Amino acid sequence: MTVSTKTVPTITLNDGTEIPQLGFGVFLVPPEETQRTVEEALAVGYRHLDTAQMYGNEAEVGAAIRAAGIPRDELYVTTKLNNGHHLPDDARRSFAESLEKLGLDRVDLFLIHWPLPTRYDGDFVSTWRTLVELRDGGGTTSVGVSNFEPDHLGRIIDDVGVVPAVNQIEVNPYFTNEAARAADARHGIATEAWSPIARGAVVGDETIEAIADRVGRTPAQVTLRWHLQRGDIVFPKSMHRERMEENFALFDFELTDDDVATIAGLDRGESGRTGPNPNTFDRIPR
Repeated sequence: MTVSTKTVPTITLNDGTEIPQLGFGVFLVPPEETQRTVEEALAVGYRHLDTAQMYGNEAEVGAAIRAAGIPRDELYVTTKLNNGHHLPDDARRSFAESLEKLGLDRVDLFLIHWPLPTRYDGDFVSTWRTLVELRDGGGTTSVGVSNFEPDHLGRIIDDVGVVPAVNQIEVNPYFTNEAARAADARHGIATEAWSPIARGAVVGDETIEAIADRVGRTPAQVTLRWHLQRGDIVFPKSMHRERMEENFALFDFELTDDDVATIAGLDRGESGRTGPNPNTFDRIPR
């Protein structure tokens, strides 16, 4: 089954460009499985691909894009800066390597993957300034950040004068991350939600299952629909065709306002995180 890509809405970013609200992520997809997996996702109908230098599979994403033969202007491709490449010269070099691995002359969106406030003498401002330079040079259409807390956003906006197009942060029903989402909204930054189904924890949740039973959908579909109705961008990952199709089938049903509020009420604060806290995370891959 191939689902029409016309069903996927777009969000207009603060730089005037558009991004599909639903995409496909390749976090933790092994390189040897990435080309097949992305080709399957493109066949299902996904046109928004989210990868990163640290995922180690940019080349395979690029191979899948070439094999699929889809016109470049029908695809939206995101990659992200490796934590070990924050220094301006390193960022420039690694960005050029990303384009080479992907086989593209530009990406649609390039992000700082983590702010790393305890690394590089706390300087992520110069890194952000470098990304703006890369955008101005034409290598990426838009630039943004990932895992930036409200104070991190304030620093780069005040010091550089350029607002990120997106902020990719952890958001799920158990960690709604409202402070970061509110900061994004204040600045006109689109929120992208990673770990949208809390690494599968929504499956088996009694509250979400009750809503899913009523609307005739799976808990994962209900949760992804919850994200979409709240205005966030999501890019679920699966290596299985059936699940890819399930995650794509989100646009022929709606949740009620009460459903949305009920799911948001599952928030557990910090204990709901599935990933690290951006204020302390400092891992640089070898």
